[in-house]
Amino acid sequence: MTIFVDMDDVLADTYGKHIEMYNAEHQQELCVTNITEGEMWQNVPEIHKKSILNHARQPGFFRDLKPIKDAIQIMEALYAKHEVYIATAATQFPNSLQEKSEWLEEYMPFITWEHQIMCGHKFILKGDLLIDDRTYNLEKFDGDTLLFNSPHNVHDTGFTRVSTWLEIAEQLL
Repeated sequence: MTIFVDMDDVLADTYGKHIEMYNAEHQQELCVTNITEGEMWQNVPEIHKKSILNHARQPGFFRDLKPIKDAIQIMEALYAKHEVYIATAATQFPNSLQEKSEWLEEYMPFITWEHQIMCGHKFILKGDLLIDDRTYNLEKFDGDTLLFNSPHNVHDTGFTRVSTWLEIAEQLL
């Protein structure tokens, strides 16, 4: 089986990094459990939105993300059993391409460079399964899909939803 896996908010905790930076910048104590829906910037006062929208442009943002719980171990098992590729949008922000490559080298060295697709649109991908947190990527994919749960997609429907990497393991290993 050929499987494509997104990075941001699937393998790496982008949402959590936004919250961490927001709290440090604005002396707040926001946590993900306080957020029931929407993008991070939609859950703060208007005066703070611009700073959140600029987080991904700051050097180190993508490099310093924490792995999502159980992602590393389950990805290694998937990689041993299936044809697995990382498929991530890495050209939108100035530092993301290099930082995402370095992140993968540190946390998932078993994923060779030949299995890393740094792209814009994912509709060009041809395979059996795409795991992503963005429905606009899943909508145009020709194979099966899994929507990885995130506050920004809680109201999205029409896709098989997974909330943890353990759920993915149950389905694919």
